[in-house]
Amino acid sequence: MIKKNLKKIVLTSVITLLPIIVGLIFWNRLPEKVPTHFNLEGEVDGWSSKAFAVFGIPAFIFAMHIACTIAASFDPKSKNIEGKPLNLVLWICPMVSAVVAIVTYPTALGYKINVTFIMLLYVSVLFITVGNYLPKCRPNYTIGIKVPWTLDDEENWNKTHRFAGKLWVICGIITLVTAFLNIPWIFFALIPVITVVPIVYSYILYKNKKQP
Repeated sequence: MIKKNLKKIVLTSVITLLPIIVGLIFWNRLPEKVPTHFNLEGEVDGWSSKAFAVFGIPAFIFAMHIACTIAASFDPKSKNIEGKPLNLVLWICPMVSAVVAIVTYPTALGYKINVTFIMLLYVSVLFITVGNYLPKCRPNYTIGIKVPWTLDDEENWNKTHRFAGKLWVICGIITLVTAFLNIPWIFFALIPVITVVPIVYSYILYKNKKQP
């Protein structure tokens, strides 16, 4: 899988590390303490050294990117990840790295930006994107609702991921609305919805199928 998708892996890796170059360009203008954590109101409540912000954060995200890529390649059902599902795996970390840089560097340079809006906007796009990809996922151990009863029953897997896909898209649209309304707490209320509800749904399918 890695050899076949080497160009994509290299491209996404470069994009993941691109904030380092941006940080070096603005190195002399960046303060020694760079804001790297924000509360729900978008206010800075955590700082890191300039070196960590410029090198450490992109390096950590890059390590996660490589780990996800390797995990996908060693998946016993890696053939089922080829295509659009693999694109999702490869592009999540680069987008995270880009959003972190978009939020961190301007704030450190003294520009006033709506951090909460940017983060909610990113999350809404992520939810909607994942929601569109989930129904296209075939059984695997890397992406999706990976519980025993979905992995053992392709019909359960397919129904669960069609249901989960719709749910993620709906939650993405809700998150998008909350971004414009500036109601960030709703996002946290949606987390158990997109994670727990599909599992419960798949378990109900499993139990109903077992009944005589």
